[in-house]
Amino acid sequence: MKYGYAHMNTAAGERATPTAQFNRPAVSDKISALRQSAFDRQIPTADDETLNFLITFLSAYQPKNILELGTAVGISGAVMLDICKTAHLTTVERDEKFFAEAAENFSALGFKDRVTQVLGDAGETIETLEGQFDFIFLDCAKVQYIKYLPRLKNLLKSGGVLLADDVLLFGWLTGEAPVPEKRKMLYTHVKEYVDAVTADKELTTTIINLGDGLALSVKK
Repeated sequence: MKYGYAHMNTAAGERATPTAQFNRPAVSDKISALRQSAFDRQIPTADDETLNFLITFLSAYQPKNILELGTAVGISGAVMLDICKTAHLTTVERDEKFFAEAAENFSALGFKDRVTQVLGDAGETIETLEGQFDFIFLDCAKVQYIKYLPRLKNLLKSGGVLLADDVLLFGWLTGEAPVPEKRKMLYTHVKEYVDAVTADKELTTTIINLGDGLALSVKK
């Protein structure tokens, strides 16, 4: 399978960090085409820096049991399965059209047997899951991150990693950009999440200024 670098693709409103020019994800040609199609249709999918970090981190970590909240059309999930050859992915999406397209993409890429897709609300779904996960990728409704945190900690094994995307909110949390009046509630809830994971005695957390901000938390 051929691999190539995805071209720089920063969606409108996202920050371009100083290191963006260097963080270009190497993905298979098939995944690259699916990813470009998602960008062209303005379907949410990880930006270059975030995806490159995910690829680099998982190449070393190699989790076996992954939980993803926010499948969209399956791009980040496919990348995780491509990097972690023996992993199983449980991925949750509430949008029926995205869910169906993701199923097609996982099948076309040969990942169907290593994926459990769940159609439904992330908050309701995580209450029904059993067992524990090595890696959790949190990339769904940002306003709900703080609400989901206690349950996600329970689902994370000791030594496991919780990675939350988009925690710097276009530079709002760092003060790089003013918070729009209509987004004050979103800002407040995401800041609550960042404050919670950085203060939590059960977690070791670092906030990473890549893409639109990542919070990487390791459960002790």
